[in-house]
Amino acid sequence: MHPRPFPPITDGTLSVVVPIYNEAATARPALEAILAKEVPGWTLEIIIVESNSTDGTRAIVEEFREHPRARLILEDRPRGKGFAVRTGLASATGDVVLIQDADLEYDLNDYDVLLAPLAAGRQSFVLGSRHGQGGWAIRTFSDQPVQALVLNCAHWGFTLLINVSLGVWLRDPFTMYKVFRRDCLAGLTFECNRFDFDWELLIKLIRRGHHPIEIPVSYKSRSFKEGKKISMFRDPVTWLWALAKFRFQRF
Repeated sequence: MHPRPFPPITDGTLSVVVPIYNEAATARPALEAILAKEVPGWTLEIIIVESNSTDGTRAIVEEFREHPRARLILEDRPRGKGFAVRTGLASATGDVVLIQDADLEYDLNDYDVLLAPLAAGRQSFVLGSRHGQGGWAIRTFSDQPVQALVLNCAHWGFTLLINVSLGVWLRDPFTMYKVFRRDCLAGLTFECNRFDFDWELLIKLIRRGHHPIEIPVSYKSRSFKEGKKISMFRDPVTWLWALAKFRFQRF
């Protein structure tokens, strides 16, 4: 299926979906920066989905309840990042959607360059590639070098699987910075609750004909000791299952 042509976007609204869980160390500066972000030609709608954290993050998030840009969604319990993002997408009203974590790994200054192809009508789907600085390694954990090596090698293995199975050539299909026109989601339903949602979203958009371009972005990885939440044993199984299921599922 091929997407219809998209007209340029002028004076558009950007919905920034911010899933957040147990990020007390970074929540306040991250949310302050996101809510203060200005992008010429865009109005920002910030949808913050807090998943009932156990480390005081919810209290920090609630400090922004009255902010004119913020829309708070407070979940009764954590169901996974994917579930939180899906909840945010259901509330988004903007022309374009951008997924943004609250862990300070990504640079908000990259919004402008990521949005440019969508505003011009050249693309419907953009990925912010973490290979912007060159080299093969995305993650460099000074305190956990072995874990960083394992994750970097796994990244290239899983990237090869995505490229071969979908007939694309991407360097960083698993980046958080997935930016797309909201109408790309029309008719799609999602079911993944954890980090496998990244795979589900990517696969379904590509199968709908929305082939992304990759734009280099700045990235500063954090280690597991610093709060990274991916499980090195549990999550890869769910990723492989998502690929097997959604690559051939009819929708």
